[in-house]
Amino acid sequence: MTIQVELNGVPSRPSHLVAERLPAMSIASPATHPVLIAGTWREANAESTFQATDPNRNEKLDAAFPVSSWKDCDEALDAAVEAAAELRKLGPAKIADFMEAYADKIDAAKDQLVETAFAETGLARSPRLADVELPRTSNQLRAAAKACRTGNWAMPTIDTQTGIRSCLGPLGPVCVFGPNNFPFAFGSVSGGDFAAAIAAGNPVIGKANSSHPDTTRLFAELALEALTETGLPAATVQLIYRTSHADGEKLVSDPRNGATGYTGSRGAGLTLKSAADKAGKPIYLELSSVNPVVITPAALEERGDAIVDEFITSVLMGTGQFCTNPGMVMLVKGEATDKFIAAVKERFTAAPAGTLLSPAVASSLGKSIEQLVGFGAELLAGGGEAESDRCAMANTLLKTSGTDFLGNPEGFQTEAFGNASLIVVADNLDQLCESIRHLEGNLTGCVYTSTNGGDEDAYSQIAFELEPKVGRMLNDKMPTGVAVSAAMNHGGPYPATGHPGFTAVGVPGSLIRFGKLTSFDNVRESRLPALLQSTPPTADTWRLVDGAWTKDAIS
Repeated sequence: MTIQVELNGVPSRPSHLVAERLPAMSIASPATHPVLIAGTWREANAESTFQATDPNRNEKLDAAFPVSSWKDCDEALDAAVEAAAELRKLGPAKIADFMEAYADKIDAAKDQLVETAFAETGLARSPRLADVELPRTSNQLRAAAKACRTGNWAMPTIDTQTGIRSCLGPLGPVCVFGPNNFPFAFGSVSGGDFAAAIAAGNPVIGKANSSHPDTTRLFAELALEALTETGLPAATVQLIYRTSHADGEKLVSDPRNGATGYTGSRGAGLTLKSAADKAGKPIYLELSSVNPVVITPAALEERGDAIVDEFITSVLMGTGQFCTNPGMVMLVKGEATDKFIAAVKERFTAAPAGTLLSPAVASSLGKSIEQLVGFGAELLAGGGEAESDRCAMANTLLKTSGTDFLGNPEGFQTEAFGNASLIVVADNLDQLCESIRHLEGNLTGCVYTSTNGGDEDAYSQIAFELEPKVGRMLNDKMPTGVAVSAAMNHGGPYPATGHPGFTAVGVPGSLIRFGKLTSFDNVRESRLPALLQSTPPTADTWRLVDGAWTKDAIS
């Protein structure tokens, strides 16, 4: 399946096998919303509370959510450990049943989810939330369920010569930290990391993003309903809204935690990574990316106006709040380049500024723009102060020379998350390639070239330098579309992610992050995992591919 996306008094704890759901009114009416721990919506052990902001009005929303103490995290971890043991006994078919039932419930609750997310994020109801992100969310759950059923993600391998067989299996409880910019498709109890962890057989403790806690609560309600109906442990899905920074670090490094999936800012992610690394715990991070777009002179001369249209659509889509937003354009000095820059500047100035996700995003964007200007970037359009009556900044375009970029490559790669982009103009192709060599790791890298092949040598030089820097190479295409495809890599070298060998999007690849590889040496067939109990027809090394045993090329 491929979906193109164009555009994070307490009641006693019940048995973890019995899901309890409070009546809808008792969940929605308290001054502070409860947390979901061990199958029960219960009052949090709260240190304080917080409220989300309506970015369209820049005003706090009424609903209050708790900042949980360590006691909530501790109880959630205990419950998740018990749930992990039960999931191992139930097997993949039951887990897949849950994921499919949950996907159906998400589709049925479309209107409520869309309205709640719109109020908390300002993202467009249609097409963004209703027509793109919600179907992507339910469909990636179904795709993960299919991988769960077939077991192909687990890479089952049989070597009949040595009597050794191996496969990936569940890792244990997984903590998922959701981002602010995808309340559905990357949500902590609904998104890609969640789907991958559950399909691999692990319970999830979701840490909601503070920008959209009520949206995350609705997903958790639907998940609990699906757990109850399909007979999975109630603690398979748990939800905490916020913790202190210290408790967040403690959570990812706890011995009971199997792994963590995190999407968010570089600073917070690296703090969590440091804590997890010290404890020897896997953590998979998506952090920051400027997603360079390199355009050759021949491409600009051939179809510069069309490329302007594509760039404007990509960079301002969703007010630039995509991890694959083209935050840097790299060009070679010339008349066609001057024309391109003038056209982009005019379009940036004329286009209305979209709404940003939160006051924090607006503040961060403003600071990043100030930093880039401080490093010597020329402000061509936008800049200035954030709007006061909503979360918004003027569309901002900056420019620097290749020489200045090479003088401070780290500074000029400051991520300006939002409706902003930096143009780097090199003196010639050699300087352009030298600039690319100084790029940090990115999720994507694009190269626009002439359609007649006249700049093939230039493409070869550019691509040779760019490919090691990115997780996904694109040619004559902007980066903001992320297809939910088995071939997709939504990852890349640091600081795009914490590890260049994994993807956060694409089944079955995304599941591998949350699996533990086990070899079975001379173990009787009846004692093996079901995936490894079939014997291939000849003595060789075999691997299960699309439901059939296939001779491995490495044998």
